[in-house]
Amino acid sequence: MCSPGEAPPGPAPAGDLPPEWETDDERMAFLFSAFKQSREVNSTEWDSKMAFWVGLVLARGRQRGAVRTCLRELQNGFERRGSVPLGLGTVLRELLRRGKLQRESDFMASVDSSWISWGVGVFILKPLKWTLSSVLGDSKIPEEEEVLIYVELLQEKAEEVYRLYQNSALSSHPVVALSELRSLCAGLCPDERTFYLLLLQLQKEKRVTILEQNGEKIVKFARGLHAKVSPMNDVDIGVYQLMQSEQLLSQKVESLSQEAEKCKEDARSACRAGKKQLETSATRNVNRCRCQLEYFRCPHLSKALRCLKSKRRTERRIEELHSKLDAVQGILDRIYASQTDQMVFNAYQAGVGALKLSMKDVTVERAENLVDQIQELCDTQDEVAQTLAGVGINGLEMDTEELEKELDSLLQDSSKDSVDLPPAPQKVLSPPISDAELEAELEKLSVSAGDLAQNTPSAASEPKTALGLNL
Repeated sequence: MCSPGEAPPGPAPAGDLPPEWETDDERMAFLFSAFKQSREVNSTEWDSKMAFWVGLVLARGRQRGAVRTCLRELQNGFERRGSVPLGLGTVLRELLRRGKLQRESDFMASVDSSWISWGVGVFILKPLKWTLSSVLGDSKIPEEEEVLIYVELLQEKAEEVYRLYQNSALSSHPVVALSELRSLCAGLCPDERTFYLLLLQLQKEKRVTILEQNGEKIVKFARGLHAKVSPMNDVDIGVYQLMQSEQLLSQKVESLSQEAEKCKEDARSACRAGKKQLETSATRNVNRCRCQLEYFRCPHLSKALRCLKSKRRTERRIEELHSKLDAVQGILDRIYASQTDQMVFNAYQAGVGALKLSMKDVTVERAENLVDQIQELCDTQDEVAQTLAGVGINGLEMDTEELEKELDSLLQDSSKDSVDLPPAPQKVLSPPISDAELEAELEKLSVSAGDLAQNTPSAASEPKTALGLNL
């Protein structure tokens, strides 16, 4: 059945359908018609109709969030004005061929799981027919109530289940009870069959493994997003049993605490009732001894005394359970610490192995030899650079000694050459004149210059006579 025990969903909402669904009757009549027997008759129309329905079927699965569907559910969902699409069977067959859909029976048979048959009440077998269909493909149109699975949606929801577990308090240890995991995923998985399909997908991806222990199924998750789960061993089962013991002890302690509180409240109520009865007896009887006798015979006070004794016994049991709970928690803490130590040890061991591989061909002698080779090459490079720097521009090699000899000869030749200089003056200089004589000469010069300017105006153009100064 497509949805066991449930009515198939009704038509899809108008907002989830394409615009032409209500406006273009002619196109919808074409889309609701059956496919041709062969695609070669009109490949364009065939491909157009197939693309329309393939996108609509996959979109409906995502909108509903259900990983399971069937032909009848899709026909009811795409009903339009009393008619259903006649080519949906061909569309589902094409989706099966493309791998977008998968038969539920084929999916279950593809996973090696013996617990699923008991869990969902189905008998799973891997016949030769399934093997051939998985290799060669199945061209058969699915039946109306044959359950199909959205492959991509199933993978996405399985990833959500894994992340939900990783972010929960259950991830403190990789082993968890199947019932606790089912309660954790109640909002993600609408029914138990979908929950089992998601676990099968995780088991197919080697991210979980499931074992039945004493009539109860336990699930072990892989540690890390990209890690593969290891087979469940005795350590995992022992830790799971300790965790169950811790949970039971905690529940028992909580129950006894509530019982002790109830005994305390009952003792208080009985004391109040007994006190009221004693006060009434005291006013009625004057004899004090009679009042004390009634105190010991008061049923309310006797009940209060019994409640206090029960409370004391319950508190002693709580203390004993607390000590046992502390012991179990201490063992679990040591186990978790040992697992962390083992993980660190494995990391160290892997690091040592990697370091050995990286240093496999490296020795001190080879390192020294390598340094010597580098130094030798550097010296060779320096010599090459010096040699290249001594080459002339024209490519001819020049001798430095010859150049120095030629320079010395030039210097010697230049020292032999004489320089033509003017002859030294032979006249003896007269002694210097005084300031008074100089001023007198200047006055004479100024007077003679004034007379000369009056007589001959053009005298400025003639050459001046030298002054009779003994300079």
